[in-house]
Amino acid sequence: MKDYEHPFFRPLWRRIAVVVVCLIWSAIEFASGAPFWGVIALGFAGYAVWQFFYLYKPVEENKADPEPKE
Repeated sequence: MKDYEHPFFRPLWRRIAVVVVCLIWSAIEFASGAPFWGVIALGFAGYAVWQFFYLYKPVEENKADPEPKE
């Protein structure tokens, strides 16, 4: 199982929250004069966007039933 496929990340709001937290963290680091850590946090945000929005494929909760309904 890959990290972005973990059930915790199924709701869209959680994936958005992770990205927003990383962006806020980056802004705080830049504002406090620590550009190195700001770039690291931006990298985390970029990676999260890549994993949670580009590569993410929702799991089908109701896959095809093995037995047809009559």
